[in-house]
Amino acid sequence: MTLPRKALFDLPEGVIYLNGNSLGPLPKGAAARAEDVITREWGSELIKAWNTADWMSLPTRVGDRIAGLIGAPAGSVATGDTLSIKVYQALAAALKMRPERRVILSDNGNFPTDLYMATGLISTVDKDYELRVPTPEDVAQEITDNVAVVMLTQVDYRSGRMHDMAAITAKAHAAGAVMIWDLAHSAGAIPVNLIGSNTEFAVGCTYKYLNGGPGAPAFIYARPDIIASTEPALAGWLGHEAPFAMEIGYRPAMSTERLRIGTPPIIQLSILDAALNVWKGVDMEELRTSTVALCEAFIQEIESRCPQLTLASPRNADQRGSQVSFTFEHGYAAMQALIDRGVIGDFRAPNIMRFGFTPLYIDRADVMAAINIIEEVIHDELWRDPKYQTKSRVT
Repeated sequence: MTLPRKALFDLPEGVIYLNGNSLGPLPKGAAARAEDVITREWGSELIKAWNTADWMSLPTRVGDRIAGLIGAPAGSVATGDTLSIKVYQALAAALKMRPERRVILSDNGNFPTDLYMATGLISTVDKDYELRVPTPEDVAQEITDNVAVVMLTQVDYRSGRMHDMAAITAKAHAAGAVMIWDLAHSAGAIPVNLIGSNTEFAVGCTYKYLNGGPGAPAFIYARPDIIASTEPALAGWLGHEAPFAMEIGYRPAMSTERLRIGTPPIIQLSILDAALNVWKGVDMEELRTSTVALCEAFIQEIESRCPQLTLASPRNADQRGSQVSFTFEHGYAAMQALIDRGVIGDFRAPNIMRFGFTPLYIDRADVMAAINIIEEVIHDELWRDPKYQTKSRVT
């Protein structure tokens, strides 16, 4: 494998893109694939394309490609809908597996939508469930024999702090709980072994490290041995064993397809399918080694040159995902000044500057060039310019 693979991406000239942890860049071939689906398949074939272009199996084919990147077998990953919906599906199914228990355990560093989904589900089922959110460091000791489900995001969206998937899953199972992992900041960023971890469910998005584009479909994994007993709370017609039988009663598909809900977003799935071509031949362990080297160099130089910034990510690379975060009192304005100068990261409240490192299109020269610009912005206080003080709707 050769890294980086910049030639496989349409990256703007003069930009150092350190924000693939939020939205991946456009892979070459993805736009052409979308145009082909729109003009040739939809435009010429019309509704026939469900068969002639095999649109119907596209969610499964894309799911199998994602499975190969997260240590899951073919047939275990369903695609479509949004990550929030997939969180809801996994959590509802997991609770049905432990009907005598009433505690959902997460952590207060989890991405807010996961917690919103849990709260909404509790309200919907109108039972005496409790959502517990200790600090990430205290999660393991909170896994007791009254917990029904442990639902965690493996890599923290703010700091990049990483949970030990194997250890926590083992502890959840020892306590009799069901495990759900959110891989939003893991898939395509770090090596993941879902089968090896033995987790029941995993969910994730595809617009970050998998470069599927804004609004790209999410995915859900269910361990193969529990598929037949998994009860979908959101029973849609494409999760039916025979969708076009148009039966009044729901009969779930005897595969992970039961976790499909509605009509798949064919154009977005086609873009994602094309985007996944950049992963051909990529060894995730080698990618991880490159990521760690880039992150270590970045941390060392920023701490040396910009003492005003404080490392918010774990210093130990084994406890950190594929991003590095620093806190800075004027973090939002500083990030806007960086973006204005071609270094694109992002900001998360209250004071976190995030930088993502993706060896597919970032190399050491990019990192060093970005560090020079960061040093200039911080040392010369270029962030004080009034045009950087007004927050946009998306930060």
